Amino acid sequence: MKPKPLLFLLILPWLAITSCTDNCRETRTYRRYTPVSFTGSQIRQGVGVEAARALVKPGKIYTKDGYLFINELKEGIHLIDNRNPSAPKTVAFLRVPGNGDIAIRDNILYADSYMDLVTFDISDLAAIRPVKRLANVFPSGMFEGGYWSYNSQNDMVYDQKVDYVTETISTNCEEAPAPNGFWRGGFMMFAQTANFDATKATNTTNGVAGSMARFALYDNYLYAVSNSDMQLFNIQNPAEPKLGNKIQMGWGIETIFPYKDKLFIGSQSGMYIYDNANPEKPVQLSVFQHARVCDPVVVNDNIAYVTLRSGTTCQGFTNQLDVVDISNLSSPRLIKSYPMRNPHGLGIDYPNLFICEGAYGLKSFNASDPLAIDRNQLQHLEGMNAYDVIPMGGVSTSKSLLMIGKDGFYQYDYSNPRQLRLLSRIPVSAPSYY
Repeated sequence: MKPKPLLFLLILPWLAITSCTDNCRETRTYRRYTPVSFTGSQIRQGVGVEAARALVKPGKIYTKDGYLFINELKEGIHLIDNRNPSAPKTVAFLRVPGNGDIAIRDNILYADSYMDLVTFDISDLAAIRPVKRLANVFPSGMFEGGYWSYNSQNDMVYDQKVDYVTETISTNCEEAPAPNGFWRGGFMMFAQTANFDATKATNTTNGVAGSMARFALYDNYLYAVSNSDMQLFNIQNPAEPKLGNKIQMGWGIETIFPYKDKLFIGSQSGMYIYDNANPEKPVQLSVFQHARVCDPVVVNDNIAYVTLRSGTTCQGFTNQLDVVDISNLSSPRLIKSYPMRNPHGLGIDYPNLFICEGAYGLKSFNASDPLAIDRNQLQHLEGMNAYDVIPMGGVSTSKSLLMIGKDGFYQYDYSNPRQLRLLSRIPVSAPSYY
């Protein structure tokens, strides 16, 4: 018997839906973590100077005497001539396996290389040379994306490689998770010779780091914070650093910001304040505690600005700016908290406050009234992924704002903080999924 026309019309939509089950496909990109290990020899023999290369996974930024140093995560350091901010020139790449942080005193550059501290003479940019290595001074550490550890008994480093995998998969017309992990807003867990400008530098001062730094310079010391402690290095002779005291600080230490004779330490659970009157032995004064979230800090006069953000390594859900009264260093007091989207690094050239909002861009504020910062937002730049900033107005006559993000390096003129003017950009060479 032939089906009735009305019955056929009722069946037709059902057939369309079920046929979709066989044809729906979706393309997704996600992180894949793979355990990797290296011998100490592989790491130590991997240091060298190479031709300039493109940014791929930029990390932290550092600047000194018109030159810019951009960390390539776990790979090394891009050396960039930034004396003309409108036309920066990438001139070389310093290969340093396992590098995450940088500091410069005079003509000496300090860089971590997994478990070692490596010292370079950069007085002649055409002939950069390593001059000192302190071995096995960092037993473990953390990069964006996970932890690494060093086993001194077998001289092995254990880390994880992050790949960004694009797959086209069948979804059965429903949102299916990517293999072995979370997808939307989450993370994936799996089993596991150069040409240079030969200009000689005339450095006489320290360089300038961003708020995400784990290295800091003060007096005759280099301070390096790890997940749980602060390792001191005596650099009275900058080319010959010597191992100094180690200060135990608790777990979740992330950043260090020196201000006058104090050290402000950002951690996942709070801001630590240390008296550095005796630079050889910093003494803890107080802790400003908050929820468990990632936590960089910058300071101006009697006010500290602390950003708190959610994230997979921070295991928290708070996204805000805390403004803290530190006029009494032994008893810091919260003035006010301001909601943010996902704040990362920040910078202060008072009264100008700049906050990186990660995938939500860059915001500038007038911070002269700590009780009304939200009502004094000057600008919100979107369309970039902002990680950290260095406002140069506090250290030079320039009103240049250096900003690094997952999609590249940006440089702005903030002479008019209500309308930042883009001076230059160095993009990454690949999609910034990480």
